[in-house]
Amino acid sequence: MDAPLHSGLLRRIAESVFWIGRYLERSDVTARTLDVHLRLLVEDPWAEENAACRSLLGIMGIEVPDGEPIGSVGVLDQLAYSPAATSINGAITAARENARGAREILSSEFWSSLNTTWLTLPEVRRRSEILGSHVFFSWVREQTATLAGIVDLTMSRDDAWRLLVLGRNLERVDMTARLLMTRALPGAPGRGQPSWMALLLSCGANEAFLRSYRAEVEEASVIEFLLLDRLFPRSVFSALSTAEECLAELDPEQTRVGVHDFARRRLGRTRTLLEYRSTEDLLSNLPGLLRDLERTCSEVSDAVASRFFQAARAMAWAQEGA
Repeated sequence: MDAPLHSGLLRRIAESVFWIGRYLERSDVTARTLDVHLRLLVEDPWAEENAACRSLLGIMGIEVPDGEPIGSVGVLDQLAYSPAATSINGAITAARENARGAREILSSEFWSSLNTTWLTLPEVRRRSEILGSHVFFSWVREQTATLAGIVDLTMSRDDAWRLLVLGRNLERVDMTARLLMTRALPGAPGRGQPSWMALLLSCGANEAFLRSYRAEVEEASVIEFLLLDRLFPRSVFSALSTAEECLAELDPEQTRVGVHDFARRRLGRTRTLLEYRSTEDLLSNLPGLLRDLERTCSEVSDAVASRFFQAARAMAWAQEGA
């Protein structure tokens, strides 16, 4: 039974708007990541294409069997044009399908823009086959930025908006952790591994970083900025804080002791442990920290589904969604 939340929002609608936020953020970050990494492959004659493409697929949780070669064309097929929700095309399609079922609480401007984006996807793909994939990625970034702006300008700050923003920020934390993991794993960096500047570009953080640090791009400063910066909205700390605020507003009832909501407790604990760590401490166990961030996003997503949606579902990251 689709019983409403305490605010009157139907649970199926709550689930839809949560996943709209996640899917649009996923398509944006995937476009940024592919654009940066595939252009670097073209510009760097020493880059090992197979290793770089495996790294890209690994970011999205797609494993390639050992010994099976993979190149730029295969990466584009799987991460840009595939119908799977881990690709740009699949994520935008899934966002549109969720929006179609939640039109009564979304603004007509948002629905019209998202639907037009989905309808235009095939034409932009055909154009990019002639002019280059950069055309496709730039268009995706522009469309997702437009959609995010329409959400913020045309939706009331009610539970639907909070769930959409919650989904957006959980996906942001997860994707940033996955990007950083490509440098944190044993054996990195090497040929086929992204540079620190490439990671900043993938997160849309390069200009904000340079204005903040005005120094050479180094490991410690990049990790500090992407994980801990309070002012940059795409940092992990900022995204965790925003997600925690959304959960607090979704359940405003306070108890005398602690916080009864598991999702909010998990986010708060992760944010606190991150906030009070020194940069040296972050660097000493970066892979473990990043894995914990991924687990946090998965556990919080499951807890939110169990509490606010029609039914709890435990799925792998690459298969999850409404």
